[in-house]
Amino acid sequence: MKVKEALRALGNDYRDAEVLLLHCLGKDDRSWLITHDQDELQADVIETFFSISKERLRGVPLAYLLGHREFWSLKLKVTRDVLIPRAETEVVVDWVLELASRYDLESILDLGTGSGAIALAVQHDLPHLSVTASDVSESALRVARENAEGLGLTIEIVESNWFDSLAQRRWDLIASNPPYVAADDAHLQEGDLRFEPNTALTDGRDGLSSIREIASSAPNHLEIGGWLLIEHGYDQAADVRSILKQNGFSKVSLRHDIAGRPRVTGGCWQC
Repeated sequence: MKVKEALRALGNDYRDAEVLLLHCLGKDDRSWLITHDQDELQADVIETFFSISKERLRGVPLAYLLGHREFWSLKLKVTRDVLIPRAETEVVVDWVLELASRYDLESILDLGTGSGAIALAVQHDLPHLSVTASDVSESALRVARENAEGLGLTIEIVESNWFDSLAQRRWDLIASNPPYVAADDAHLQEGDLRFEPNTALTDGRDGLSSIREIASSAPNHLEIGGWLLIEHGYDQAADVRSILKQNGFSKVSLRHDIAGRPRVTGGCWQC
């Protein structure tokens, strides 16, 4: 089978088919497919390509099929044990960098790190910071550790259910992208979310219970003047603002994502 024939064989989105075939061939340049469209493919390449193309037709996210996703210009390994890093979460990184330049931060905690996306992006841009990444999932931490090693970045990795294993430690800033989708949200049965780890998406309740727990415990783990930043759903901004204020945070403010939707709420402890 020729390259051109393979790309149209299964009826995939053509761009997806190109990405998957390049992956099977171990190549990155799309122009190769154009200049070699009449090349005959080896049998093992065809077999692998057809296998993952069928998975894509079933809806499996490209990131899981390729095994990686770009975040903050970093190529991160992803498996089905972690959420797929999304551009919306880069808003958290932007805010961390802004606060670091303004307040001379020395340490941050990425609470519920998953693939390590936030922690590694911050460490990449601010190598002088002491960065800790925690997660309750041993499998997720394995991915975060591999990402750190692959990128040559040094972060502390701790297995912890929120703050349970973090004793009396304190940081200048805590950032978190917790499970914030309500258990009855129909989006959990749509698109990529169908294949991502459910416990990283939803708290099994109203979507706010993890945020409440983080906000109530964070003051015991923040230095005076420290910041808490929490990613949340586009329709949760008012609730999260109220939760932070109820737990004594001041200077509570909101940041929007690239689509203009409310995405991250933050507040300062004893400012």
